[in-house]
Amino acid sequence: MKIIISGALGHIGSFLIRRLPDFFINNEFLLIDNFLTQRYCSLFDLNHNIKYKFLEADITQLDLSNLIEEGDVIIHLAAITDAANSFNKKEETEKNNFISTKKIADMCMEKKAKLIHISSTSVYGTQNDFVDESCSKDELKPQSPYAECKLKEENYLKNLSDLQFVTLRFGTIFGFSEGIRFHTAVNKFCWQASIGQPVTIWKTALNQNRPYLALVDALKAITHIIKNNLFNKEIYNVLTLNTSVNSIIEVIKKVIPNLKVELVDNVIMNQLSYHVLNDKFIKTNFAFSGNLELEIKNTLQKLTFKNN
Repeated sequence: MKIIISGALGHIGSFLIRRLPDFFINNEFLLIDNFLTQRYCSLFDLNHNIKYKFLEADITQLDLSNLIEEGDVIIHLAAITDAANSFNKKEETEKNNFISTKKIADMCMEKKAKLIHISSTSVYGTQNDFVDESCSKDELKPQSPYAECKLKEENYLKNLSDLQFVTLRFGTIFGFSEGIRFHTAVNKFCWQASIGQPVTIWKTALNQNRPYLALVDALKAITHIIKNNLFNKEIYNVLTLNTSVNSIIEVIKKVIPNLKVELVDNVIMNQLSYHVLNDKFIKTNFAFSGNLELEIKNTLQKLTFKNN
């Protein structure tokens, strides 16, 4: 079996490519990335004993017919993931995210390969206090072009009757990786705090409850899917915990007590607050183990140039 990882050098991908081989010894790993975010450092110091192959390419322009074979597993991470900035990149997000997913899915179906499709809990747009995978169409009202595209991808896959796939709705990622990005909440706050800047928070977001996913749990979830052959066409919420921005700030203050917080206006921030349930995935005999406080402390320790 060959494991193919698209978007292999990003925040999640750079973590997976170093740790997945521990669970799938002697497997070949094909890493694909277009360097859109220029994370060359994600390729540094890979284990020379692992069968890695790297391909610099844009999925939308790539001939996949000679890369994907029967029985292969494709972990599709390639995407423009900055939801806030996707408002200014609607066409680019559509092309990079949906078109690449469609192309990979079609080829997986043709080659009888297996697809792990990464979606997002941002597809929820409900006013309900608790949400799960059984939400109606009326409750799925994405709040950004990025989230709209993820839902469109989900709906496309549902109609491919012969495709072996699973969709994982990831919570917002936190935790350190070699290709870490700082545009998501926890990581952005850690970056600002580490260089002595006030942590900037949207006024509407301070007490909103949202789902978050530790990188270690993302790795565990993907490993769990492959090892248990859980390509059952289902959608699963995959998240470590639900918490508020205010609670995240309180954790950072344990490391940086004199942290300053600045509330700012943002016209595109939605007003929703909800608790995403992960019971369905837990029932597949999965146990989440990520720890927000430990991961925040680890990220801050990596940023050793604290100016505060």
